[in-house]
Amino acid sequence: MNIEPHFPSPSILDNDFYKFTMQCAVMQLFPDVKAKYTFINRGAHVFPPGFGDALRIQVNRMATLKLTPEEYRYLAVNCPYLNAAYLHFLAGYAYNPAEVNILQEGERLEIAVEGYWFRTILWEVPLLFLVSELYYQLTQQRRDTDEQVVKNTAKKISIYKDLDVPVAEFGTRRRHSYEVQQLVVDTLSRQGENSFVGTSNVYLAMRSKTKPIGTHAHEWFMFHAAKYGFTMANALSLEHWADVYRGDLGVALSDTYTNDVFFEQFDKKFAKLFDGVRHDSGDPIGYAEKVIAHYKKLGINPAYKFIIFSDGLNTEKVAEITRATKGHIGISFGIGTNLTNDVGLEPMNIVMKLTAVQFDEKRWVPTVKLSDEKGKYSGEPAMIRLAKEVLDIE
Repeated sequence: MNIEPHFPSPSILDNDFYKFTMQCAVMQLFPDVKAKYTFINRGAHVFPPGFGDALRIQVNRMATLKLTPEEYRYLAVNCPYLNAAYLHFLAGYAYNPAEVNILQEGERLEIAVEGYWFRTILWEVPLLFLVSELYYQLTQQRRDTDEQVVKNTAKKISIYKDLDVPVAEFGTRRRHSYEVQQLVVDTLSRQGENSFVGTSNVYLAMRSKTKPIGTHAHEWFMFHAAKYGFTMANALSLEHWADVYRGDLGVALSDTYTNDVFFEQFDKKFAKLFDGVRHDSGDPIGYAEKVIAHYKKLGINPAYKFIIFSDGLNTEKVAEITRATKGHIGISFGIGTNLTNDVGLEPMNIVMKLTAVQFDEKRWVPTVKLSDEKGKYSGEPAMIRLAKEVLDIE
Protein backbone atom coordinates (compact mmCIF):
# COMPACT_ATOMS: atom_id res chain seq x y z
CA MET A 1 0.00 0.00 0.00
CA ASN A 2 1.31 3.44 -0.90
CA ILE A 3 -1.16 5.36 1.23
CA GLU A 4 0.30 6.90 4.38
CA PRO A 5 -2.53 6.71 6.94
CA HIS A 6 -3.02 9.80 9.06
CA PHE A 7 -3.03 9.50 12.84
CA PRO A 8 -6.74 9.44 13.67
CA SER A 9 -6.86 10.20 17.42
CA PRO A 10 -6.63 13.79 18.65
CA SER A 11 -6.63 13.10 22.40
CA ILE A 12 -6.24 10.49 25.11
CA LEU A 13 -9.90 11.24 25.92
CA ASP A 14 -10.89 10.02 22.45
CA ASN A 15 -12.40 6.92 24.03
CA ASP A 16 -15.71 5.72 25.48
CA PHE A 17 -16.54 7.20 28.85
CA TYR A 18 -17.20 3.83 30.49
CA LYS A 19 -13.58 2.87 29.90
CA PHE A 20 -12.47 5.66 32.24
CA THR A 21 -15.15 4.97 34.84
CA MET A 22 -14.24 1.27 34.87
CA GLN A 23 -10.52 2.09 34.97
CA CYS A 24 -11.12 4.21 38.06
CA ALA A 25 -13.04 1.36 39.73
CA VAL A 26 -10.44 -1.26 38.77
CA MET A 27 -7.63 0.86 40.22
CA GLN A 28 -9.53 1.22 43.46
CA LEU A 29 -10.67 -2.39 43.91
CA PHE A 30 -8.56 -4.71 41.72
CA PRO A 31 -5.15 -3.10 41.06
CA ASP A 32 -3.25 -6.41 40.92
CA VAL A 33 -5.42 -8.17 38.31
CA LYS A 34 -4.00 -8.86 34.86
CA ALA A 35 -6.15 -9.11 31.75
CA LYS A 36 -6.14 -10.43 28.19
CA TYR A 37 -8.23 -9.00 25.35
CA THR A 38 -8.72 -10.60 21.93
CA PHE A 39 -9.88 -9.12 18.61
CA ILE A 40 -12.92 -10.86 17.06
CA ASN A 41 -13.65 -10.33 13.36
CA ARG A 42 -17.40 -11.03 13.46
CA GLY A 43 -17.92 -9.74 9.93
CA ALA A 44 -15.19 -11.96 8.40
CA HIS A 45 -13.60 -8.88 6.85
CA VAL A 46 -10.65 -9.45 4.52
CA PHE A 47 -7.60 -7.36 5.41
CA PRO A 48 -5.28 -6.17 2.61
CA PRO A 49 -1.51 -6.87 2.54
CA GLY A 50 0.42 -4.64 4.92
CA PHE A 51 -2.57 -3.90 7.13
CA GLY A 52 -0.93 -5.32 10.26
CA ASP A 53 2.20 -3.22 9.72
CA ALA A 54 0.12 -0.06 9.21
CA LEU A 55 -1.85 -0.83 12.36
CA ARG A 56 1.37 -1.29 14.33
CA ILE A 57 2.52 2.20 13.30
CA GLN A 58 -0.73 3.70 14.57
CA VAL A 59 -0.63 1.71 17.80
CA ASN A 60 2.90 2.94 18.46
CA ARG A 61 1.74 6.51 17.91
CA MET A 62 -0.84 6.13 20.66
CA ALA A 63 2.01 6.36 23.17
CA THR A 64 2.37 10.07 22.36
CA LEU A 65 -1.08 10.95 23.74
CA LYS A 66 -1.13 12.64 27.15
CA LEU A 67 -3.85 14.20 29.26
CA THR A 68 -3.63 17.97 28.86
CA PRO A 69 -4.21 20.46 31.71
CA GLU A 70 -7.44 21.54 30.01
CA GLU A 71 -8.65 17.94 29.85
CA TYR A 72 -7.72 17.37 33.49
CA ARG A 73 -9.76 20.40 34.55
CA TYR A 74 -12.69 19.25 32.42
CA LEU A 75 -12.81 15.86 34.16
CA ALA A 76 -12.34 17.36 37.63
CA VAL A 77 -15.23 19.82 37.14
CA ASN A 78 -17.66 17.69 35.14
CA CYS A 79 -16.98 14.23 36.60
CA PRO A 80 -16.54 14.77 40.37
CA TYR A 81 -17.15 11.06 41.05
CA LEU A 82 -13.75 10.31 39.44
CA ASN A 83 -11.60 10.70 42.54
CA ALA A 84 -8.47 12.84 42.75
CA ALA A 85 -6.12 9.85 42.97
CA TYR A 86 -7.47 8.51 39.70
CA LEU A 87 -7.24 11.85 37.91
CA HIS A 88 -3.62 12.22 39.03
CA PHE A 89 -2.93 8.72 37.70
CA LEU A 90 -4.58 9.53 34.37
CA ALA A 91 -2.51 12.71 34.10
CA GLY A 92 0.61 10.53 34.10
CA TYR A 93 -0.82 7.68 32.03
CA ALA A 94 0.56 6.75 28.60
CA TYR A 95 -0.45 3.90 26.32
CA ASN A 96 2.21 1.17 26.21
CA PRO A 97 2.29 -0.34 22.68
CA ALA A 98 4.22 -3.33 24.04
CA GLU A 99 0.93 -4.49 25.58
CA VAL A 100 -0.50 -5.01 22.07
CA ASN A 101 0.46 -7.94 19.85
CA ILE A 102 -0.53 -7.75 16.15
CA LEU A 103 -0.19 -10.62 13.67
CA GLN A 104 -1.36 -10.72 10.07
CA GLU A 105 -1.31 -13.99 8.15
CA GLY A 106 -2.60 -13.52 4.64
CA GLU A 107 -5.99 -11.83 4.88
CA ARG A 108 -6.46 -12.75 8.55
CA LEU A 109 -5.70 -10.30 11.37
CA GLU A 110 -5.03 -11.19 15.00
CA ILE A 111 -4.79 -8.65 17.82
CA ALA A 112 -4.21 -9.47 21.47
CA VAL A 113 -3.66 -7.24 24.49
CA GLU A 114 -2.11 -8.36 27.76
CA GLY A 115 -1.08 -6.57 30.95
CA TYR A 116 -2.42 -5.15 34.19
CA TRP A 117 -6.16 -4.60 33.83
CA PHE A 118 -6.05 -1.02 35.09
CA ARG A 119 -3.68 -0.20 32.23
CA THR A 120 -4.91 -2.34 29.35
CA ILE A 121 -8.58 -1.44 29.86
CA LEU A 122 -8.17 1.68 27.69
CA TRP A 123 -6.94 -0.20 24.59
CA GLU A 124 -10.19 -1.81 23.41
CA VAL A 125 -11.98 1.16 21.84
CA PRO A 126 -8.92 2.79 20.18
CA LEU A 127 -7.85 -0.53 18.65
CA LEU A 128 -11.31 -0.98 17.16
CA PHE A 129 -11.50 2.49 15.67
CA LEU A 130 -7.92 2.22 14.40
CA VAL A 131 -8.82 -1.00 12.60
CA SER A 132 -12.01 0.51 11.22
CA GLU A 133 -10.40 3.73 9.99
CA LEU A 134 -7.38 1.97 8.49
CA TYR A 135 -9.59 -0.53 6.72
CA TYR A 136 -11.42 2.18 4.78
CA GLN A 137 -8.21 4.06 4.07
CA LEU A 138 -6.16 1.11 2.87
CA THR A 139 -8.96 -0.38 0.78
CA GLN A 140 -9.42 3.10 -0.73
CA GLN A 141 -13.18 3.21 -0.27
CA ARG A 142 -14.79 6.58 -0.84
CA ARG A 143 -17.36 7.71 1.69
CA ASP A 144 -20.17 10.24 1.42
CA THR A 145 -19.13 13.88 1.37
CA ASP A 146 -19.09 15.95 4.53
CA GLU A 147 -22.20 17.73 3.27
CA GLN A 148 -24.00 14.38 2.86
CA VAL A 149 -22.94 13.26 6.34
CA VAL A 150 -24.30 16.45 7.88
CA LYS A 151 -27.53 16.24 5.90
CA ASN A 152 -28.05 12.58 6.84
CA THR A 153 -27.39 13.26 10.52
CA ALA A 154 -29.70 16.28 10.53
CA LYS A 155 -32.49 14.17 9.05
CA LYS A 156 -32.06 11.55 11.80
CA ILE A 157 -32.03 14.02 14.68
CA SER A 158 -35.14 15.65 13.22
CA ILE A 159 -36.91 12.28 13.46
CA TYR A 160 -35.78 11.82 17.05
CA LYS A 161 -36.96 15.32 17.93
CA ASP A 162 -40.36 14.53 16.44
CA LEU A 163 -40.48 11.36 18.53
CA ASP A 164 -39.54 13.50 21.54
CA VAL A 165 -36.95 11.03 22.85
CA PRO A 166 -33.46 11.57 24.32
CA VAL A 167 -30.64 10.33 22.07
CA ALA A 168 -26.91 9.90 22.77
CA GLU A 169 -24.13 9.16 20.30
CA PHE A 170 -22.35 5.84 21.08
CA GLY A 171 -20.35 5.28 17.89
CA THR A 172 -16.64 5.68 18.70
CA ARG A 173 -15.53 2.06 18.41
CA ARG A 174 -16.72 1.38 14.86
CA ARG A 175 -16.73 4.87 13.40
CA HIS A 176 -15.73 5.44 9.81
CA SER A 177 -13.26 8.07 10.97
CA TYR A 178 -12.73 10.68 13.64
CA GLU A 179 -13.67 13.34 11.09
CA VAL A 180 -17.05 11.71 10.48
CA GLN A 181 -17.75 11.31 14.19
CA GLN A 182 -16.87 14.95 14.79
CA LEU A 183 -19.23 16.02 11.99
CA VAL A 184 -21.99 13.88 13.49
CA VAL A 185 -21.57 15.21 17.04
CA ASP A 186 -21.31 18.81 15.82
CA THR A 187 -24.53 18.38 13.82
CA LEU A 188 -26.34 16.73 16.72
CA SER A 189 -25.20 19.52 19.05
CA ARG A 190 -26.39 22.26 16.71
CA GLN A 191 -29.69 20.74 15.64
CA GLY A 192 -30.61 18.32 18.41
CA GLU A 193 -31.95 20.72 21.01
CA ASN A 194 -34.15 18.92 23.58
CA SER A 195 -33.23 15.55 22.05
CA PHE A 196 -29.43 15.13 21.85
CA VAL A 197 -28.21 14.51 25.41
CA GLY A 198 -24.54 13.61 24.99
CA THR A 199 -21.89 11.32 23.57
CA SER A 200 -19.90 8.37 24.88
CA ASN A 201 -16.75 9.96 23.45
CA VAL A 202 -15.21 12.01 26.25
CA TYR A 203 -13.08 14.23 24.02
CA LEU A 204 -16.02 15.11 21.78
CA ALA A 205 -18.20 15.71 24.85
CA MET A 206 -15.63 18.21 26.10
CA ARG A 207 -15.22 19.80 22.68
CA SER A 208 -18.96 20.16 22.04
CA LYS A 209 -19.80 21.12 25.64
CA THR A 210 -22.20 18.21 26.05
CA LYS A 211 -22.40 15.37 28.56
CA PRO A 212 -20.13 12.29 28.52
CA ILE A 213 -22.42 9.24 28.68
CA GLY A 214 -21.59 5.81 30.10
CA THR A 215 -21.21 3.63 33.18
CA HIS A 216 -19.82 0.09 32.78
CA ALA A 217 -19.46 -2.57 30.09
CA HIS A 218 -19.76 -6.37 29.87
CA GLU A 219 -16.16 -6.87 30.94
CA TRP A 220 -17.00 -5.62 34.45
CA PHE A 221 -19.43 -8.53 34.89
CA MET A 222 -17.21 -11.00 33.03
CA PHE A 223 -14.37 -10.30 35.44
CA HIS A 224 -16.61 -10.79 38.47
CA ALA A 225 -17.79 -14.15 37.10
CA ALA A 226 -14.20 -15.29 36.63
CA LYS A 227 -13.23 -14.24 40.16
CA TYR A 228 -16.34 -15.03 42.18
CA GLY A 229 -18.33 -17.49 40.06
CA PHE A 230 -21.19 -17.16 37.59
CA THR A 231 -23.96 -17.17 40.20
CA MET A 232 -22.41 -14.23 42.07
CA ALA A 233 -21.30 -12.17 39.07
CA ASN A 234 -24.28 -9.84 38.66
CA ALA A 235 -24.84 -9.10 42.36
CA LEU A 236 -21.18 -8.50 43.19
CA SER A 237 -20.66 -6.39 40.06
CA LEU A 238 -23.45 -4.08 41.17
CA GLU A 239 -22.31 -4.08 44.82
CA HIS A 240 -18.77 -3.13 43.90
CA TRP A 241 -19.94 -0.48 41.45
CA ALA A 242 -22.07 1.11 44.17
CA ASP A 243 -19.15 0.89 46.62
CA VAL A 244 -17.03 3.01 44.28
CA TYR A 245 -19.60 5.48 42.94
CA ARG A 246 -22.02 5.77 45.87
CA GLY A 247 -25.12 6.33 43.74
CA ASP A 248 -23.55 8.13 40.78
CA LEU A 249 -23.35 6.45 37.35
CA GLY A 250 -26.44 4.43 38.18
CA VAL A 251 -27.27 2.57 34.97
CA ALA A 252 -26.87 -1.21 35.16
CA LEU A 253 -25.99 -3.31 32.10
CA SER A 254 -28.19 -6.38 32.33
CA ASP A 255 -27.37 -8.95 29.64
CA THR A 256 -23.87 -10.31 30.29
CA TYR A 257 -25.38 -13.60 31.48
CA THR A 258 -28.80 -13.09 29.89
CA ASN A 259 -31.35 -10.59 31.07
CA ASP A 260 -33.48 -13.22 32.83
CA VAL A 261 -30.59 -14.28 35.07
CA PHE A 262 -29.77 -10.64 35.81
CA PHE A 263 -33.24 -9.74 37.00
CA GLU A 264 -33.30 -12.73 39.34
CA GLN A 265 -30.61 -10.88 41.33
CA PHE A 266 -31.75 -7.30 40.62
CA ASP A 267 -33.64 -7.15 43.90
CA LYS A 268 -35.39 -4.23 45.57
CA LYS A 269 -32.13 -2.81 46.92
CA PHE A 270 -30.50 -2.67 43.48
CA ALA A 271 -33.72 -1.61 41.75
CA LYS A 272 -33.99 1.39 44.07
CA LEU A 273 -30.28 2.19 44.09
CA PHE A 274 -29.76 2.15 40.31
CA ASP A 275 -31.56 4.75 38.21
CA GLY A 276 -32.18 2.35 35.36
CA VAL A 277 -30.88 -0.42 33.13
CA ARG A 278 -29.30 -0.70 29.68
CA HIS A 279 -30.61 -3.02 26.97
CA ASP A 280 -27.94 -4.44 24.64
CA SER A 281 -29.30 -7.72 23.24
CA GLY A 282 -32.53 -9.56 22.58
CA ASP A 283 -35.99 -8.24 21.77
CA PRO A 284 -36.10 -4.64 23.08
CA ILE A 285 -39.87 -4.41 23.44
CA GLY A 286 -40.12 -7.74 25.23
CA TYR A 287 -37.26 -6.58 27.44
CA ALA A 288 -39.08 -3.37 28.32
CA GLU A 289 -42.20 -5.29 29.26
CA LYS A 290 -40.14 -7.53 31.58
CA VAL A 291 -38.40 -4.54 33.18
CA ILE A 292 -41.68 -2.71 33.79
CA ALA A 293 -43.22 -5.85 35.32
CA HIS A 294 -40.12 -6.35 37.48
CA TYR A 295 -40.29 -2.84 38.93
CA LYS A 296 -44.02 -3.16 39.59
CA LYS A 297 -43.50 -6.51 41.32
CA LEU A 298 -41.03 -4.78 43.65
CA GLY A 299 -43.49 -1.96 44.38
CA ILE A 300 -41.48 0.59 42.37
CA ASN A 301 -43.19 2.96 39.96
CA PRO A 302 -41.44 2.39 36.58
CA ALA A 303 -42.22 5.98 35.60
CA TYR A 304 -39.37 7.01 37.91
CA LYS A 305 -36.90 4.59 36.28
CA PHE A 306 -35.59 4.31 32.73
CA ILE A 307 -34.13 2.03 30.09
CA ILE A 308 -31.27 2.99 27.78
CA PHE A 309 -31.60 1.03 24.54
CA SER A 310 -28.27 0.55 22.75
CA ASP A 311 -28.45 -2.54 20.54
CA GLY A 312 -27.95 -1.87 16.80
CA LEU A 313 -30.36 1.04 16.63
CA ASN A 314 -31.54 3.10 13.67
CA THR A 315 -34.46 5.50 13.19
CA GLU A 316 -36.94 2.72 12.41
CA LYS A 317 -36.03 0.69 15.52
CA VAL A 318 -36.12 3.76 17.74
CA ALA A 319 -39.56 4.70 16.44
CA GLU A 320 -40.86 1.16 17.01
CA ILE A 321 -39.50 0.98 20.56
CA THR A 322 -40.82 4.46 21.35
CA ARG A 323 -44.34 3.61 20.22
CA ALA A 324 -44.37 0.50 22.40
CA THR A 325 -42.79 1.88 25.58
CA LYS A 326 -43.19 5.65 25.87
CA GLY A 327 -45.34 6.64 28.82
CA HIS A 328 -44.78 3.32 30.58
CA ILE A 329 -41.15 3.88 31.68
CA GLY A 330 -38.45 6.43 31.01
CA ILE A 331 -36.59 5.71 27.77
CA SER A 332 -33.37 6.88 26.15
CA PHE A 333 -31.35 5.68 23.16
CA GLY A 334 -27.62 5.20 22.61
CA ILE A 335 -26.97 5.04 18.86
CA GLY A 336 -23.59 3.97 17.52
CA THR A 337 -22.69 2.71 14.07
CA ASN A 338 -25.83 4.09 12.43
CA LEU A 339 -24.61 7.58 13.30
CA THR A 340 -20.82 7.38 12.93
CA ASN A 341 -20.49 4.86 10.09
CA ASP A 342 -23.54 5.50 7.90
CA VAL A 343 -21.55 6.96 5.01
CA GLY A 344 -22.49 4.84 2.02
CA LEU A 345 -20.14 1.96 2.86
CA GLU A 346 -20.60 -1.35 4.67
CA PRO A 347 -19.88 -0.82 8.38
CA MET A 348 -17.38 -3.19 9.96
CA ASN A 349 -18.57 -5.80 12.45
CA ILE A 350 -15.63 -6.13 14.84
CA VAL A 351 -15.23 -6.38 18.60
CA MET A 352 -12.54 -6.85 21.23
CA LYS A 353 -13.43 -8.89 24.27
CA LEU A 354 -11.89 -9.57 27.65
CA THR A 355 -10.91 -13.23 27.28
CA ALA A 356 -8.99 -14.06 30.47
CA VAL A 357 -7.98 -12.61 33.82
CA GLN A 358 -5.21 -13.52 36.24
CA PHE A 359 -5.41 -13.11 40.03
CA ASP A 360 -2.00 -14.56 40.83
CA GLU A 361 1.05 -15.67 38.88
CA LYS A 362 -0.13 -19.27 38.48
CA ARG A 363 -2.99 -19.39 35.98
CA TRP A 364 -5.28 -17.46 33.71
CA VAL A 365 -9.05 -17.83 34.19
CA PRO A 366 -11.05 -17.66 30.92
CA THR A 367 -13.97 -15.21 30.81
CA VAL A 368 -17.42 -15.74 29.31
CA LYS A 369 -20.24 -13.57 27.99
CA LEU A 370 -23.72 -14.97 27.38
CA SER A 371 -26.02 -12.31 25.99
CA ASP A 372 -29.58 -12.84 24.77
CA GLU A 373 -28.25 -13.37 21.24
CA LYS A 374 -26.16 -16.51 20.71
CA GLY A 375 -24.13 -14.73 18.04
CA LYS A 376 -22.85 -12.45 20.77
CA TYR A 377 -21.59 -15.26 23.01
CA SER A 378 -17.87 -15.06 23.71
CA GLY A 379 -15.48 -17.37 25.52
CA GLU A 380 -14.08 -20.89 25.30
CA PRO A 381 -16.76 -23.48 24.39
CA ALA A 382 -16.15 -25.48 27.56
CA MET A 383 -16.55 -22.40 29.74
CA ILE A 384 -19.70 -21.36 27.88
CA ARG A 385 -21.18 -24.80 28.53
CA LEU A 386 -20.22 -24.56 32.20
CA ALA A 387 -21.78 -21.10 32.56
CA LYS A 388 -25.01 -22.25 30.93
CA GLU A 389 -25.14 -25.31 33.19
CA VAL A 390 -24.45 -23.33 36.39
CA LEU A 391 -26.96 -20.61 35.49
CA ASP A 392 -29.51 -23.11 34.12
CA ILE A 393 -29.63 -21.46 30.70
CA GLU A 394 -31.03 -23.63 27.91
